Amino acid sequence: MKKVIAFLLLFFGALVGVVLADLSGSLPDWLSAKQLWLFCVIAGGLGGCVYCMRGVYLNACVRKQWDPDWEPWYYIRPFASLICGFVSCLFLKAGLLLLEAGQKADASHLEFYAFAFVAGLNVDQFIAKIEDIAFATWGIEKSRAAQRETKKEG
Repeated sequence: MKKVIAFLLLFFGALVGVVLADLSGSLPDWLSAKQLWLFCVIAGGLGGCVYCMRGVYLNACVRKQWDPDWEPWYYIRPFASLICGFVSCLFLKAGLLLLEAGQKADASHLEFYAFAFVAGLNVDQFIAKIEDIAFATWGIEKSRAAQRETKKEG
């Protein structure tokens, strides 16, 4: 469990470090030029990291049922959240997801970052939503894992 906590703190620290490097102008120009994408990836990663930290707290401290078999999940989940942060930006930029009806003239990208954070925080529901959009837009069936979950619920 201590390795998981150390990993999550390092992961969190690395993400914050990238944000601070960008704000101080230390990142390469090619990366700073993609700030929206970079910050969406980071926001997704932060969401996943927060979710995992909460999982450690709940399972180790509250429920007292820490299971080492779940440790790989704690290492993989933040990376899945990074990817979901990127995908959330992709779907928003493509217009497949809408945050509000009209664009504001002085709009910042905070909505993108907030959505990316939520996508990273709740990877399962985000993927389910993306699968719904893929089905409605292109007729792509849900994954077998999602179909099994739907059958369990029904």
